Amino acid sequence: MAPTPQSTLAVLSASITGKENNPGEGVSVLVFFVNGKKVVDETPDPGMTLLTYLRLKLRLCGTKLGCGEGGCGACTVMVSKYDRFKQATVHLSVNACLAPVVSMHGLAVTTVEGIGNAKQRLHSVQQRLANSHGSQCGFCTPGIVMSMYTLLRNNPLPSMKEMETYFQGNLCRCTGYRPILEGFRTFTEEWAKYGKRSSMEGCGRKGGCCKEKGNAGGCDLTEEDDSQELFQTSEFVPYDASQEPLFPPELIASAKLDEQFLTFRGKNMTWYRPVSTYQLLNLKQMYPEAKIVVGNTELGVEVKFKHCEYPVYINPSLVPDLTAIKIETDGVVFGAGVTLSEIEETCFQVIKNIPEENSRIFQQIVEILQWFAGKQIRNVAAVGGNIMTGSPISDLNPIFMASKCTLRIASISEDKQVFFDENFYTGYRKNIVGPSEILVSIKVPFTKENQFFFAYKQARRRDDDIAIVNGAFSVTLKNEGTDHVISSIQMAFGGMGPTTLLAVKSSLHLQGQKFNDNIVELACDALKNELSLTPNAPGAMIRYRQSLVLSFFFKTFLAIRKQLGYDLANENSAVEVFEKEPLHSHQLFEVKNDAATVGALGKPLKHKAADHQVAGTAQYTDDMPHIEGELYAGLVLSSKAHAEILSIDTSTALAVPGVVEWVDSTDLKERNEFALAIAKDELVFANQFVHCYRMVIGVILAQDQETAQKAARLVKVEYKDLPAIITIEDAIKENSFHEVPNAGITDGDVESVFKSATNIVEGEMRTGAQEQFYLETQACIAIPKIENDEIQIWSSTQNPTLTQNTVAAVLGIPANRVSVHVKRMGGGFGGKESRSVPLAAAVAVAANKVSRPVRIMLDRDEDMLISGFRNPFYGKYKVAFDDNGKVLALDLLLYANAGWTLDLTFSIVERAMFHSDNSYKVPNLRVRGFCCKTNLTSNTAFRGFGGPQGLMIAETWIEKIAKTLDIPAEDIRERNLYEEGMTTHFNQKLINCTLKKCWEECKTLSRFSERQKEIEKINSCNRWKKRGMSMVPVKFGIAFTALHMNQAGALVNIYQDGSVLISHGGTEMGQGLHTKMIQVASQALNIDHNKIHIAETATDKVPNTSPTAASAGSDLNGMAVLEACMTIKKRLEPFISSNPSGTWEDWVKSAYFSRVSLSSTGFHATPDIGYDFKTNSGNAFNYFTYGVCCSEVEVDCLTGDHQVISTQIVMDLGESINPAIDIGQVEGAFVQGYGLFMMEQILHTPTGVLLTRGPGAYKIPSFNDIPGVFNVALLRGASNPRAVYSSKAVGEPPLFLAASVFFAVKNAIAFARAESGAPPYFELDAPATAERIRMACEDKFTSLVPQLPPSGSFTPWSIQT
Repeated sequence: MAPTPQSTLAVLSASITGKENNPGEGVSVLVFFVNGKKVVDETPDPGMTLLTYLRLKLRLCGTKLGCGEGGCGACTVMVSKYDRFKQATVHLSVNACLAPVVSMHGLAVTTVEGIGNAKQRLHSVQQRLANSHGSQCGFCTPGIVMSMYTLLRNNPLPSMKEMETYFQGNLCRCTGYRPILEGFRTFTEEWAKYGKRSSMEGCGRKGGCCKEKGNAGGCDLTEEDDSQELFQTSEFVPYDASQEPLFPPELIASAKLDEQFLTFRGKNMTWYRPVSTYQLLNLKQMYPEAKIVVGNTELGVEVKFKHCEYPVYINPSLVPDLTAIKIETDGVVFGAGVTLSEIEETCFQVIKNIPEENSRIFQQIVEILQWFAGKQIRNVAAVGGNIMTGSPISDLNPIFMASKCTLRIASISEDKQVFFDENFYTGYRKNIVGPSEILVSIKVPFTKENQFFFAYKQARRRDDDIAIVNGAFSVTLKNEGTDHVISSIQMAFGGMGPTTLLAVKSSLHLQGQKFNDNIVELACDALKNELSLTPNAPGAMIRYRQSLVLSFFFKTFLAIRKQLGYDLANENSAVEVFEKEPLHSHQLFEVKNDAATVGALGKPLKHKAADHQVAGTAQYTDDMPHIEGELYAGLVLSSKAHAEILSIDTSTALAVPGVVEWVDSTDLKERNEFALAIAKDELVFANQFVHCYRMVIGVILAQDQETAQKAARLVKVEYKDLPAIITIEDAIKENSFHEVPNAGITDGDVESVFKSATNIVEGEMRTGAQEQFYLETQACIAIPKIENDEIQIWSSTQNPTLTQNTVAAVLGIPANRVSVHVKRMGGGFGGKESRSVPLAAAVAVAANKVSRPVRIMLDRDEDMLISGFRNPFYGKYKVAFDDNGKVLALDLLLYANAGWTLDLTFSIVERAMFHSDNSYKVPNLRVRGFCCKTNLTSNTAFRGFGGPQGLMIAETWIEKIAKTLDIPAEDIRERNLYEEGMTTHFNQKLINCTLKKCWEECKTLSRFSERQKEIEKINSCNRWKKRGMSMVPVKFGIAFTALHMNQAGALVNIYQDGSVLISHGGTEMGQGLHTKMIQVASQALNIDHNKIHIAETATDKVPNTSPTAASAGSDLNGMAVLEACMTIKKRLEPFISSNPSGTWEDWVKSAYFSRVSLSSTGFHATPDIGYDFKTNSGNAFNYFTYGVCCSEVEVDCLTGDHQVISTQIVMDLGESINPAIDIGQVEGAFVQGYGLFMMEQILHTPTGVLLTRGPGAYKIPSFNDIPGVFNVALLRGASNPRAVYSSKAVGEPPLFLAASVFFAVKNAIAFARAESGAPPYFELDAPATAERIRMACEDKFTSLVPQLPPSGSFTPWSIQT
């Protein structure tokens, strides 16, 4: 509908017609409070975010930068304001990375440092998170603390559902979320009512968990000490809301700061905050191109990552007309500045207070809002911004369009109302609102009699994700005899074009039609024609998006039929929304209390840095204080995947005030090349050619980050394009492979078996790339010293020695002049094993050139662009087996996309080959591996290091055998499991093989047989939702496959007061390595763990360290620490013997005064390992870690959405050094594996440009994605003589167990296909995204969607490499 002018200026509120005087410049002094202290800034920079202000100006570094786009929650703070209408203080969790600091005027900010500290007293939120083992690397922790704290300030006794809602905007890459939820559950009303029982569904044992039966003594499957808990709630500080800090009285007493017209002028922009509609419209008349900003959730991202510049901002957050909510007789008017949280709260009130038939639109708004971004975004984002930005995948706009909302638009001279219909948007992010006009409000109507309203959204992740497709349907029926007839229908969709679309033609086609089963066919036919997509449409997923439109209509049809009273029978599940129950979990573990075990060994000791992590005082690289003269490095990155550099023009960049220097390959000459492993193919800076998109060409050095990055974008590079190889298929076609020394393993005679075998299947499998997504991006500080060419490097790296050697090589100095220091990392996961090194080299070269300290911390998009991913794999297999499913032979080809340099891919492929059998005896096996050389950023290590890819392909052929023989896959797995004494295809004998024991225990604890029968019954009653279940084992080899890396050193110093300082070669990245080393030393020295400290990892303390990787950190460094401790203990024996009743301090003092050394090094080299590829002999691994996992899922066959109902894990971790840390590692690895196999999808353009480069486009699992029942049991009675104190490595092995979810989903799809008559076998690549799941559930709706043209006949928008 065209705009309908109303009466002109007279319709505007009194504030407009009041003809106010122009307020002029207004107030320009920023006043707000931080942690109770008043901040007054006379020259604030309106372009600065609150996060930057806190970290740089106030040096409150507890608030972290994780992404810069409000997608991870690491920057969460609490912002409090006084609501004068309600006469109450309102507390909001807010993303400090997006909030402009000037928007804090008159508000109070609370950061993690403001609620408690590790030196004096932690707040109960901080203490409970620390004690419940909910902080591993700690980088996300302050944000999670502040989300929970804000919730408690608003509701001291929240429900579990409220708590999980507050965490929708927070991500954690380490913990798997379970310990966070368990620790904070103790604040909830469920805990107050039921105590521990609120969290414990039980272990799932057949016949019921003993604790569910009232056996308070624990589980009878365990030894008597198995009833130990991971944390003691009796130690928790009670929460007392009355003891919280008061809101600043000054802000309550006076409204002065709220009433001020503000003007803040910066270098590049001016920020206005009007307080009346007249002021607002007058400003818009003066500055028609000004941006209206409330939460800055959209503009903040545009400025940060798209580098848009807007000279004028107008913030209407205190303009009454734009913040008012009016409930009228026929609907609700929301001011355009009303936040989404305020809309949600109003909707709840409306639903509660009016008849159900009138509130249906509001019910759907509430339903959709719970999946709209995170709580932090909803707290500040305004509904008007959602409408005006016009995102084609907006969650709310389809609802507003379908419900015929009206919009009020005003300028200084006109006030009008328009329908929010198909005429509002004129193009991509363009609309009919004029430059000098503003959106004042939106009116959402009440539904009428016989009007039905439903809305849907499908995304990659259920919560805090942008939509793939969303839709809203308003259907009004009338009765004609016994028939229901459509009197009117509106259908609006997002994700099907450049704007939100109303399906006008389809609606007209359906109007007047009978609302019966035939309407589905009519609607689908009309919608598929009206909402078609070209094969290369932006967003890709062409057939999936079209199928969702049809599925959404079908869901609407069924939902309306249900409301009309029809029995949907087995189709009812189509209208049931996934409702995630509060988490239930159980952890089974064994604690040794025998005479040989003393102190902390084997106890669930909390992470040694946990208290500082929850308090925000744990220091990461970029938290280090700035040094006098320090510069910031801005990277200049290539815009081509493969090209010749014709020229580089830095003149404009160097002219920018504050820029100091340009650094590139000419500063290095022959030292520009270096090796990360076996190939000297890395470059510090591109030289003559660029080999991948966003390759580092050079560095701009400037006085601060903003200047450096801005100047870097001004460097002009001219290129000549060259052919690029992007995918594995491209590399195979072009025969583009890196040369590697070990290309295969052969055991037995594969060919002869294939000649005689009665059963042979062939197939292929692809696994995608995966971003490490450590919350702390790559960071480094290089500090050159005045004398002797010395340089100090502080780096977030897993590999200090490689960093040291590389910096020395590129600077042309001996390694003894380079010291590398690592305090801790905010996550690593393999991504900082090698790819941190080129960055450190570039920063060191820059620092050396200018003789000044240089710092860098990559933005999230930079990190994802230049740091590499887990290698994508393509496997082709041929397998022979007998009629019982026993595997006879396997021939396997493995291809990994390495990227442009070899990095560690050769070793990753080797590990994939070693794990190509998973847990199954294959008597004849041939595997060959290839490292594809492509024009992508070099791929690299990620937890599992090739193991998960090889294991996944193994499980794929196991499944195909099962389908071929029509035997359950679990039976095939069980029949082929390795047993004690068997040898692998690389001829290593299995000793202490507990696979079968793990299998049987998992089968029992998961009630596998009973659940399978229940699933079959459930599936027979539900057409559109199907359940599936799968049980998967893992056998994972522990050791570096490069023999020389299996060594470690340690230095133990004991001081005169008895305190102990340990240095060892391992780095702390959240895995609790330092904590375990302290426990080892505590046991060895027989002293309290509190006497022992580890400060950092440094190459000038322990030289020649191996990277902290391969799950071997505890094994190697633990033995080195143990050796050093035992050496000192032996020296102390005479003093202990002579004074047996003395204390540890007495013995240490006696030794000191007797001139006995209280310092010792320790060294360990793993014995009896070393594999020869040429002879297929020798032990590749020190030992194996085993585990089994059973998962149950439910799949929505119409959308491809799924949820994990339950997971039961059994792991053999020997005699755990720390059960809490080990269980945390199991859970964290599982959830990362879930992301790998089910969710996380890296996409490039066909020319090699990365599309998924931040949390907005790349989704890792969130709180909502973990299993509803999440149980972990550590196998009892298992020991391991090959590692320190009989423990076992844990970091990597459990990750693959998430494949149980993948195959459970595949099982559910098979049920759906059987019902629709589709062929029983189908291929499913990883990740099994919603798109892939839906399109595999072939049915009448997918058959209506046209097939894409043949590959090669069009250029797709995106590809998986």
